[in-house]
Amino acid sequence: MKKILILAFFSLFVSGAFSQESVLPKVIIKTLDGKNFNTSEIYNDGKPIILSFWAIWCKPCQKELDAFMEHYEDWQAETGVKIYAVSIDDSRSTAKVAPLARGKGWDFEILLDANGDFKRAMNVNMIPHTFLLDGKGNVVSQHTSYFEGAEFELYEKVKKIAAKK
Repeated sequence: MKKILILAFFSLFVSGAFSQESVLPKVIIKTLDGKNFNTSEIYNDGKPIILSFWAIWCKPCQKELDAFMEHYEDWQAETGVKIYAVSIDDSRSTAKVAPLARGKGWDFEILLDANGDFKRAMNVNMIPHTFLLDGKGNVVSQHTSYFEGAEFELYEKVKKIAAKK
């Protein structure tokens, strides 16, 4: 009996330690208009969420967000996915984020993490760093860097999550 309990505990510990799912941390960041935003408000009524960390100086980040924007309307119609783009630009360059986003026509939520608190909480070390969240806010997939066509691989995962709802 003792061996069974030890094995059961060990298997729970190992499966939890190596699981790709984790709950989104709660951190206060800013909206483009300077209002406080608690990351616990990252919500999409049970539908998938794409959470992308980026910066204005990062060309691959901009390419990835441009690719998302190119398909965003169709993706929303098909799966209800919502995109949050979190700028990690520091306080000296956050004033450039809104004009860049408007100029590119990005129609998703843009948030500012000038102090890097959310970035650190999510263990983001390199950008672009994109997370896919299920409808409960659990991280189910993540990737760093961007190459042309990567958005379609991500969208296939989005469709699988949307189908589970």
